[in-house]
Amino acid sequence: MDFINEFASHFSSLAWGIPLLVLLIGGGLYLLIVSRFLPFRFFGHAIQVLRGKYDDPNDPGEISHFKALTTALSSTIGMGNIAGVALAISVGGPGAMFWMWISAIVGMSTKFFTSTLAIMYRGKDSNGDLQGGPMYFITEGLGKNWKFLAVMFSFFGMLGALPVVNVNQLKQAINDIILIPNGVEVSLGSNLIIAAVLVVLTSVVILGGLKRISNIASKMVPSMVILYFVLVLIILAVNYTEVPKYFIMIFTDAFEANYLDPESNKDVLGGVLGALVLLGIKRGAFSNEAGIGTAPMAHGAAKTDEPVREGLVAMLGPVIDTLIVCTLTSLAILVTGVWETTSDNGVSLTASAFQNAMPGYGQYLLMICVFIFSVSSLFSYAYYGTKCTSFLIGANKKHYYNYLYILSIILAATTPFEAMINLIDGIFAFMAIPTMLATIIMAPRVVREVKAYRERLKNT
Repeated sequence: MDFINEFASHFSSLAWGIPLLVLLIGGGLYLLIVSRFLPFRFFGHAIQVLRGKYDDPNDPGEISHFKALTTALSSTIGMGNIAGVALAISVGGPGAMFWMWISAIVGMSTKFFTSTLAIMYRGKDSNGDLQGGPMYFITEGLGKNWKFLAVMFSFFGMLGALPVVNVNQLKQAINDIILIPNGVEVSLGSNLIIAAVLVVLTSVVILGGLKRISNIASKMVPSMVILYFVLVLIILAVNYTEVPKYFIMIFTDAFEANYLDPESNKDVLGGVLGALVLLGIKRGAFSNEAGIGTAPMAHGAAKTDEPVREGLVAMLGPVIDTLIVCTLTSLAILVTGVWETTSDNGVSLTASAFQNAMPGYGQYLLMICVFIFSVSSLFSYAYYGTKCTSFLIGANKKHYYNYLYILSIILAATTPFEAMINLIDGIFAFMAIPTMLATIIMAPRVVREVKAYRERLKNT
């Protein structure tokens, strides 16, 4: 197990170097500038599209704009918002949240471009069904000479979609919040029982395909965001005197705070190009997945013949996911002081914050949110994994991925958190490389499509 932990840590460090930081943030800034800050100018129009003003049931695709967004959000609003934020703060302090915000703002333009391309260059799988996603917009938009990037994305996408972090943190939450406080001994047997329940739940949904996944996600996602929002507002109300201090600290510590390197246990200056920036960007990418390439697979299935509309809907993802939900989590952890008074990490740290503000029942309310967040993510990631598998070995064999997916649930329930999150971090990095390279190359085509779309809007 020590070998696995060490390997995963080195793998993550290797993948998340300065080149990837430049590609994700530098590339995202380039997209923001070349689109003339479109995410901000078209924000109101994006809300109208999401509300269904332009829906046409006769358009090509499988699901509505709203269902496409909730399917994408059901994967992004997951343990990254609870465990990922807690991990960032426990290691990097309040300033890490600032760099997650930067990641989200830049990520809005990245998601707009990647999801617009997912509709512009939809391809057909081996069954002849229309599909969208980075592997298709690479092959359809750049041609067969670039197929190696599509294969690279799909291979790492199959691995990155495995639900190891979600399941691992859900297991930890059940153990720390429900079993241990009630005197139940946690063992391999109890972890396997948790895994078995998740396997049954997941199997029932994912074997029903995208339409069943999107129908369930469209009901679960709005309700879980509202519940979590209300609970954190209660925590902030209880600790209202602390809110201004910590909100300001997020900004000041982003440039002045020291970052504690978990490997050397030494402080590292967290400047603009320091380790704190990298930590915030990494956790931001894990949270909202902008530039990673997962969301375009969901948005590529939307019923629309206007690529720009789906891009606009997609860009709302980082707003909801990181600017709202992650900020709420970070403030709950900061204002209750648990980030300084406990040694907890991941979901256990967030649970301590809820328990601090709402003694006796707070952690159980969080448990409800954690369960819904995790289970909804399980459904969407299974869809992403089967799409990647379908591209690599054919649509008629994609169901084999579901068996690997179910086995990974059992593995994740019995493996340490550090190994799992480092492994997925590294894999996400290798998914981002082909996604961002192809998006940057084709960015001028998206800009031309935006201009054409604006003309069409004027004439309707």
